[in-house]
Amino acid sequence: MSDEELDVAYNVRRKAGTELMERHLARYRAESERAVAGLPGHLGVGYDEASGERLDVWGVDGDGLRPVFIFFHGGYWFALSREESSFMARMLCEQGIATVVPDYTLAPKATLEEIVRQARAAVAWVYRHGREHGLDPDRIVVGGSSAGGHLAGMTMAGRWQERFGLPGDVVKAAMPVSGLFDIRPITRIYVNEYLRLDEERAAALSPALLPADRRCPAVFAVAENDGDGFLAQSRRFQPHWDAGDLIVVPDRDHFDVVLDLGDAESLLGRTLVDLVRAV
Repeated sequence: MSDEELDVAYNVRRKAGTELMERHLARYRAESERAVAGLPGHLGVGYDEASGERLDVWGVDGDGLRPVFIFFHGGYWFALSREESSFMARMLCEQGIATVVPDYTLAPKATLEEIVRQARAAVAWVYRHGREHGLDPDRIVVGGSSAGGHLAGMTMAGRWQERFGLPGDVVKAAMPVSGLFDIRPITRIYVNEYLRLDEERAAALSPALLPADRRCPAVFAVAENDGDGFLAQSRRFQPHWDAGDLIVVPDRDHFDVVLDLGDAESLLGRTLVDLVRAV
């Protein structure tokens, strides 16, 4: 593809338009605030000493350990935070599931290698310290939107767990939404102004190109009206993973599809609950 074609395929900001995109981002924060109002949890917990980054734990009630959904926010690795990213917490709490939403250092302050390390460190924190916060370390499900889907994919991949002292099956299931799994095209669009990747580094950071010694159950979700690049990414990675299903959510775009995770009656919400309960 030409650089112009790649920009059309992956520049969802341009596809949506500034006004619509800003409305969606405002909804992330507003719905997150509504979802966690009065919800039991632990806020601003440090999970990674090296970076000082923190996470929020939502939906634990002190009555036994709950399975946990770790959600990595999107924003093309250079925007957003955990404050806009807990909109599924109340719905999951009502279904007996806890939610963990980590921050990570944004590009260009951090390299993508460092961002991936932090995502994996968040998983390691849940495994090591989850019990102290009402989380079941043996029932960890990961997910994320867009760039967060890429980070979920990097925790699904194999051969990193040993370096963190984790079992190879620490991630029991996954649900990336509009994820990026082969990020080599990103080196040729505006996002690379922040990431500064070359193709070799991008390949090393692409879940679709990494070994997977164990393929956990997964659901790959994408919006019907998503960017063409994101549709292609999920359609290619799902059969490669060979242990998951593909869902194309009708009447949704790149920005609003993930909000369905907060609705227990939506296709995405029901699928997430079923996925977590099955682990």
